[in-house]
Amino acid sequence: MTTDIEGTWDLTIATPVGRMRPVVELRRQDGRLVGTARGVGEELPLKDIALDGDQLTWKQSVTRPMRLNLTFAVTIDGDTLTGTSKAGRLPSSKVTGRRRSDAAAEPA
Repeated sequence: MTTDIEGTWDLTIATPVGRMRPVVELRRQDGRLVGTARGVGEELPLKDIALDGDQLTWKQSVTRPMRLNLTFAVTIDGDTLTGTSKAGRLPSSKVTGRRRSDAAAEPA
């Protein structure tokens, strides 16, 4: 059984420099997972998205507040997710998230 991860997710990341609240959009395109992350004035593609059961991983590069390569590893449970984000040698940051309902999704 494949875990449904498609949709718009509001994340909270507890980082050493404060809480970040990016919005991640995930969908299937041509049979593969694709996604973007928006936050701190930039929109970034997600890379190497992989789903194994209820375990979701992806990578992304950010330039704000500083240039970092991030690796995410989260567990999906219905419309919530929990896990970690790791930036290089920095300590892991706790990640939580909730999928928006269709009614709460931003208009196209």
